[in-house]
Amino acid sequence: MKIKNTLIAIKNFYVEGFKNMTWGRPLWMLIFLKIFILFFVLRLFFFQPILAGKNEAEKIDHVSTELTR
Repeated sequence: MKIKNTLIAIKNFYVEGFKNMTWGRPLWMLIFLKIFILFFVLRLFFFQPILAGKNEAEKIDHVSTELTR
């Protein structure tokens, strides 16, 4: 019962905190935008999958070469 009350208190703390934010909402939107850019946009242009289009033997060869380097 005590754990349940603690979890409810923690949830209420964050819910009330986010409701009363003034600068927090734009900052959170900026944080999510930066995360989106880092993980989705940069991956599309700069981090192409190296193993795409290779068969299993080529994949095994490439991975073993990279691990032993």
